[in-house]
Amino acid sequence: MQPHFTGTCLISGDVPALAAFYATLLSAQVEGDDSFAIISGPGAVLSVFSTAGMEAMAPGSMAHAGSGNFTIEFEVDDVDARYDRLRVGGVRILKPPTTQPWGRRSMWLRDPDGNIVNFYQRTQTPPAPSP
Repeated sequence: MQPHFTGTCLISGDVPALAAFYATLLSAQVEGDDSFAIISGPGAVLSVFSTAGMEAMAPGSMAHAGSGNFTIEFEVDDVDARYDRLRVGGVRILKPPTTQPWGRRSMWLRDPDGNIVNFYQRTQTPPAPSP
C-alpha cells in the first residue's frame, strides 16, 4: 500500500495547554488526557504527545530533538477574516496576511511551544515548474 499521510504529532511538555490552543485555533474538540491528545479536522489529525511519554517509549529519543524547523499549515477560505478574528482574540501574529508570488495568501503565528502556524488560502494556480 502506498503511504498515506494522516496527520502530525507534536511533542510537548504541556499536552493540555497545546491541545487546548489548537482546539481553539481550529474550532475543534480535544480527545485525550495529559499525556496524549487528538484534535481532529477535515483530512488529517493533529495529535500532541508528552515529552515524558515519548522518552519512555523510545529512551534517548528527545536528546537531540529540535524545535522550529517546520511550519504547520492549514488551508482556510479567508485568511483576512481569520486574521481579524485571531487578532481580536489576542493571538500574537508573526506575519500579517500577505500574498506570495507562488499563489498563496498567508499569515503566521506561533503556538505556545514556539512552532510556526501558517494559515493560507490559494489565490491563483501556482506557476508550473521550469523544465
